[in-house]
Amino acid sequence: MTTVVTEPQGSDQQMARSVRQGRLLVLLAIVLFAFSLRTAVTSLTPLLTQISGEMHFGATIIGVFGMLPTAMFAAAGVVSPLLSNRIGLERTTLVAVVATALGIGARSFMGGTAGLLAFSCLALLGMGIGNVVLPPLVKRYFSDNVAVLSTAYLTFVQLGTMVPALTAVPLADAYGWRVSLGIWAIVPIAAFLPWLGIVLARRGHDVHDVSAEAAGEPRGRIWRSPLAWGAAAMFGMTSLNTYAMFTWIPTILSDAGGSAALGGNMVALFSGVGFVATLVIPGLCARMTNPFPLVIVFLGCFVVGFLGLLFAPMTLTWLWVIAAGLGPTTFPMALTLVNLRTRTGAGSASLSGFMQGVGYLAACVGPLGFGLLHEASHGWIAPFAMLFCCLVVLCLGAYQACRPRMLEDTWN
Repeated sequence: MTTVVTEPQGSDQQMARSVRQGRLLVLLAIVLFAFSLRTAVTSLTPLLTQISGEMHFGATIIGVFGMLPTAMFAAAGVVSPLLSNRIGLERTTLVAVVATALGIGARSFMGGTAGLLAFSCLALLGMGIGNVVLPPLVKRYFSDNVAVLSTAYLTFVQLGTMVPALTAVPLADAYGWRVSLGIWAIVPIAAFLPWLGIVLARRGHDVHDVSAEAAGEPRGRIWRSPLAWGAAAMFGMTSLNTYAMFTWIPTILSDAGGSAALGGNMVALFSGVGFVATLVIPGLCARMTNPFPLVIVFLGCFVVGFLGLLFAPMTLTWLWVIAAGLGPTTFPMALTLVNLRTRTGAGSASLSGFMQGVGYLAACVGPLGFGLLHEASHGWIAPFAMLFCCLVVLCLGAYQACRPRMLEDTWN
C-alpha cells in the first residue's frame, strides 16, 4: 500500500519539475517569436522611397506594400485554424517561424518588385500565423497568469516594431538597404531552436491535443457572436489606422519638407509610444470590469495626432506622433481581451483567428486607400477623413468587445 502511494508522489514531483522547465522553454520561444512579428513591416517602410528609386515603382506600389501586412495577416486568420486543427498549435508555430525567417532573408536578395513582394508575403504570412497562435498558446501554458504573460509577449512585439524602424535608415546608409532588410531574419532563426525543441518534446501529445481542441471547436457559431464582431471591428480599425501611419508617416513628413531620417525616426517614435503603453494596458484590462473608457481616451489620442499631422506636420511633429502612437493601444487591448472574454482554449483560438482574420481583411483598406485618396486629391485631407470615419467604427466595435461577458455565452 505504501509503495502504491509513494510512486505517484515521486511521479508528481518529476512531472511538476518537467512542467516548470517546459514553461520556461515555451516562454523563451514565445518572446523570441513575438519579437519578429513586426520586423518585416517596420524595417521596410522607412526605406520604400529609397527602394522605389532603384526598382522604379511609384506611390501606388508603396500603397500595395503598405497593404500587404494586413492582407497577409487576414489570410493567416483563415490558414491558422486550419493548420492548428490538423497539426496542433506548436507545430503550426514552428511552420510560421520558418516562413518568417525564409521570407525576410530571401526578399533582401531580390532584384525586382515582384520578388520583393512575393517573399514579403511569405514573411508576413508567417508573422500573421504567429499573431493568431500566440494568444491561445499563452492561455494553454500560462492560464494562471494571462495578464502578465500577455504583457511580456506584447512588449516584445512592440520592441520588434520600434527597433527596426529606428535602425532601418542608418543601417541602409552604412551597409545598403539589402543588409538593412535581411538582418532581421536573425530573430526568427533564433526562435527556431526553442520551437523545434517544444515540438520534439511534445511528440505523441499532438494527436490528443488536436482531438481535444476539435471537440471544443465552436463550429462556426462565432459568426453569430456580437462580441466577436465587435472585437474584429476594434482590432481591424486599429490595424487600419496603425498600418496607414506606418506606411505614410515618412511620406507625409517628406512632402512637408522633412528628411528620410526624420520619417524613420518618427515611425520609430510612433511604435515606441505603443511599447510603453503595452507595459501597462493588459494589467489594466484585467483589473477593469469594462475597459471601454480607456478606448475613449485612446481614440482622443488618435484624433489629436491626426489633426496635428494634417495641419502642422513640421511643427511639434514629435507631439503629434506621440499622440497618434498612443491611439493603437487599443491593439494590445484587443489581444488581451481574447483571453479575458473566453473560458476555454478552443474559444480563445477561435476568437483570435476570427478577430484577426476579419479585422485584418478590413484593415487592408488602410494603407492602399490612404495612398489612392492622396493621389486622387493631391492632398492629405481626404485620406485623413477616411481614417476619422474608421475611428467611429473602432469605437462601436470596442463597445461590444469590452462589455463584461464571455464569448461562449454570445454565440447561441
